[in-house]
Amino acid sequence: MIFQLLTIARNAFTESIRQPVLVVLILVGAASLALNTSLAAYSMEPGGAADNKMMTDMGFSTLFVIGLLLAAFTATSVLSSEVENKTVLTVISKPVSRPLFVVGKYFGVTSAIAVAFYVLSLVFIFTVRHRVMSTAAQHLDEPVLVFGFSSVLLALILASWGNYMYRWVFTSTFVINLALFGTLALIMLLLINKRWQFQSPLTEFQAHGGELWQVMIGMAMVFEAVIILAAVAVAASTRLGQLMTLLTCSAVFAVGLITQSLSQWTTRQLNRQLELPLDLSAWDSFVSIFQSSAPIHLKLIYGLTKIGYVIFPNLQLLWPADAITQNHPISISHLATLSAYTGAYITLVVCAAIMLFQTREVG
Repeated sequence: MIFQLLTIARNAFTESIRQPVLVVLILVGAASLALNTSLAAYSMEPGGAADNKMMTDMGFSTLFVIGLLLAAFTATSVLSSEVENKTVLTVISKPVSRPLFVVGKYFGVTSAIAVAFYVLSLVFIFTVRHRVMSTAAQHLDEPVLVFGFSSVLLALILASWGNYMYRWVFTSTFVINLALFGTLALIMLLLINKRWQFQSPLTEFQAHGGELWQVMIGMAMVFEAVIILAAVAVAASTRLGQLMTLLTCSAVFAVGLITQSLSQWTTRQLNRQLELPLDLSAWDSFVSIFQSSAPIHLKLIYGLTKIGYVIFPNLQLLWPADAITQNHPISISHLATLSAYTGAYITLVVCAAIMLFQTREVG
């Protein structure tokens, strides 16, 4: 069973990482992250602190949006296309259960997204090291530019050479090599400062109040949000095509970012209107509002927001930019709690995907 699961996951990973859209999204995301260092230089605040905070916020937003597109397109290309082309029959006609097939596909898709997200995270770290050039007196961080562009160029040359000489798949070879050379570039940046002098690897983590460490924790939080969206995409792909899967993921993404705030706002408004105590527990507040004489439409709105809060993922919990830009450190214990929430929600969504696929006609 484990061997079958690993085989399905490996095949899904190979199919996903070979998709041209994966490379396109990586390049678009990397270019957007690099441009953020210029687009954020407009706060006019002395010292450039606000500019760098804006760049960090824009960087997390870029990772979030590109992660959403990666999840939707990758899951659709692997699962939905197989169902539509009937190639899934060659797998489930063998002694491979449908639940095992869905779980294996999810692991494979998530692994491919993890590689792409890792590459984008490296670019984000490079921009954090380079920082925004708020004034003409500031100089370019030459090691960032040299090592960053060298890693892209080497990955491109090796992928082109391998495709020409040995018929290696260009997209997958390019992405893997970009991750490897990008990692080497990051190691060099940790050892060399912007004046081309050697330094301790811990120097970058201690600079600017430990900003880089907080950004890395924040990227882990965003990645957890992305793999939640990947689970939603896999579940949607068992029944829907590419366009509808993308729309479903976009809807979950949008609602997941506001469901907590919307639920809290409706609760406060009704508590104030009905003159209920503000220190009521969530359950007592729920019961008091529905037993009150409030208009039915207010109760309906309140009920729908609570249902949405339970059903949709609370992506607001996994949004780190506000805490980081407002200098509120994110602890490892908090990240562990969020990881437990992420794991529980993914488990529920994957179970829903299995139930949807169990009754799907694929013949």
